[in-house]
Amino acid sequence: MADGATARMGAPASPATSTLTAGAAVRAGARTAPPGVGGRRGNRASLRKGLEIAFFVTPALALFLFFVVWPIVKAVQFSVYRWKGYGPLVDFVGLRNYVSVLTNEVFTDALVHNLVIVVLSIGIQLPLGLAIALLLNRTMWGQGLLRTVIFVPYVLAEVIAGVVWYQLLQPQYGVIDTMLQAVGLSGPAQGWLGTPDYALLTVVVVLTWKYLGLAVILFLAGLQSVPEELYEAAQIDGATWWQVQRKITIPLLGPTLRTWAFLSMIGSLQLFDMVWILTGGGPANATSTMATFLITEGTKRQNYGIAAAASVVLFVVALVLALGYQYFVLRRDNQDTVVTRKKATK
Repeated sequence: MADGATARMGAPASPATSTLTAGAAVRAGARTAPPGVGGRRGNRASLRKGLEIAFFVTPALALFLFFVVWPIVKAVQFSVYRWKGYGPLVDFVGLRNYVSVLTNEVFTDALVHNLVIVVLSIGIQLPLGLAIALLLNRTMWGQGLLRTVIFVPYVLAEVIAGVVWYQLLQPQYGVIDTMLQAVGLSGPAQGWLGTPDYALLTVVVVLTWKYLGLAVILFLAGLQSVPEELYEAAQIDGATWWQVQRKITIPLLGPTLRTWAFLSMIGSLQLFDMVWILTGGGPANATSTMATFLITEGTKRQNYGIAAAASVVLFVVALVLALGYQYFVLRRDNQDTVVTRKKATK
């Protein structure tokens, strides 16, 4: 037996055995490679990746710092000085400008007006935009034309839209009052924009006309992502149209609805141009917003310190509402996105 074993050990190896042995030797050599070779390659790859990221991120970061962060820093600096817009900053007043802003009845009314516009914009545009999106999501004659007509107001510049509506809403001789007079009705004596009781609601109507197209387009895009198989299964189960919308469409459209509501909220808080063109914040500050207040204080009254303080307050209000909305409303959508990405990478 010993001679047989010796003979087998001394026998020439087959080609397959030689290949396996060579592969094992290569793997063993790879495992016993000099230390630091793989590490250097990994460091080079990490460095190259970092340089690529820096190359693409640096321009955007520079623009963000220059046009966003730096103006905020300068606004905070101006807000603690009494400054008329020229000369050096020498009259330091600390937090007095903030006290003046927060105790100013015009500013508090403006803040309330912003919040009212936020609530009314979402409360009106959400159901109306969703209804129009559901209608336009069906195949019908002139579907593309209807989508274009609804979206055109959003494309128009705020200045053009504001001037057009300002002319339409002129008292007595405007198109709106003329149409009302034709059917035996009449508008307010001071006009829709000149009567404090109607001015803010009139502005909301104009804003709805202007920005409804964005809501409809976003909702239509969200509807395109709803699988048709769900609708077919619901029809087979005998679900009504309303049950299909309530149980399938609206829940699956939830992320789009919440994102649009976030954009609408931020836009309503920063509203300036449309109000400034239509009413200038009047009559009797009935349509003033935080943005119109700070512009009036800065450009008309030369109180740039108070205007800067008002801008900081506006920034803080928008930031707090945005973070709160992100945490309480959009957090679930963000978590679902993270979970989906993790599953996709696995």
